[in-house]
Amino acid sequence: MTNLLHPEPRQRAALAGHERLGSDPDAPAPEIPGLRNLIRESWQRSAGFKANPDNAAAPLALDWDELEDYRRQHPLAAIMPVINKLLVQPSHDSGLLVAVGDEVGRLLWVDGDPTLQRRAEGMMFVPGADWSEASVGTSAPGTALALGRGIQIAGAEHYQRTVHPWSCTAVPFHDPDSGAVLGVVDITGTATAVAPHTLSLVEATVAAAQAQLRVERLQLAAELARKPVRRRSTDAAGRNGGATEGSLYRNSLQLLGRDQALLSLGGRTVSLSARHSEILALLSAHQEGLSAEELCSLLYPGEGSTITLRAEMVRLRKVIQQLSPDAVPGSRPYRLPLDLVPDTGQVLSCLQRGAHRIALEIYRGEVLPRSEAPGILDLRNRVSSLLREAVLTDGSAESLLKYAALPEARDDVVIRRAALRLLPPRSPKRAAVVADLERLEAELRA
Repeated sequence: MTNLLHPEPRQRAALAGHERLGSDPDAPAPEIPGLRNLIRESWQRSAGFKANPDNAAAPLALDWDELEDYRRQHPLAAIMPVINKLLVQPSHDSGLLVAVGDEVGRLLWVDGDPTLQRRAEGMMFVPGADWSEASVGTSAPGTALALGRGIQIAGAEHYQRTVHPWSCTAVPFHDPDSGAVLGVVDITGTATAVAPHTLSLVEATVAAAQAQLRVERLQLAAELARKPVRRRSTDAAGRNGGATEGSLYRNSLQLLGRDQALLSLGGRTVSLSARHSEILALLSAHQEGLSAEELCSLLYPGEGSTITLRAEMVRLRKVIQQLSPDAVPGSRPYRLPLDLVPDTGQVLSCLQRGAHRIALEIYRGEVLPRSEAPGILDLRNRVSSLLREAVLTDGSAESLLKYAALPEARDDVVIRRAALRLLPPRSPKRAAVVADLERLEAELRA
């Protein structure tokens, strides 16, 4: 393992690189001997994101109310006791900070040495701040997420100059079942933060936390399997009167930005066919249930056959039976017997509470983009239009730019003009927005 405790040659190379950065912001990765490849490549990405090396602090992406709500719902909340025991408690006496961030680089928890915490506030190394490469350039949390592996960043290797007194080690946290990146664990401080053993320590802590999360899921799945599932109680009008036992576990359906949904039940995840994705999306949006005729009208663009639908339901029930017998949809009407949380529902719930920034983070793209089912088209248009309206009405320049990066907003002139109005006059991000507007105007003239 490379020892970063004696980084003089690398620091000289990085400082020389920053001299070139200062004179030519568009050439952030000068060919200077001694500059590590991963640093050079990260600087190149940072410049592409229009990150400013002279920014004094990271931007705050989540205010306190949004942060509290988001942290409670985040999967990493379950592993914080392990992180606290293995990293946070020892850090109070070792002059280090421990940070845990989400999958897009926003810090959710920061704890450790109190004196160091107060110093770190000056560069906004605080809960709610965005430490992705797109915002602050090269840093251990953001670059570890960009590379998908553990890394160490020392001193002047950071893209942002105010971070040069600091060094840090970070390791991504992967879901133990699906392998998806859930977040990042980081140690920040001075030289000891990049000691040879520090990376191994963080990697071992992440592995222990992943194992603990897996054990908790298996225990909960076993507990639910032993208990009879209490279906939703309904009143005479059929209204939902309560949650199921199964809702104690996060049964979820991921529909946004993907053509085939991911269904998670009892700690297991499966990719569904396009048709089964549509059926579960519609049933999760109509918890009161749908008759065969109603589901047909929402599922098939033309004249749908209930015979075809029943055949699809037989196949879908077999898929769900293998994951969780208690989750198999009922019939007459077709109805889910337990709570299934679609990501579309999470977005809509956030928008209803006015938390458009959290909604924007959950939103990965349009609902089942290739689907032509009438009910899916309605759901897609509803989610997308409500999100766009919320961002236009209450969004910051950063939120508008994040929305503009979505495929569905590629040609959205209104969004870009709104962002341009809110960006500071000297913001380096204005040039990219102006270029986009010029491109769109040229395409309209052609």
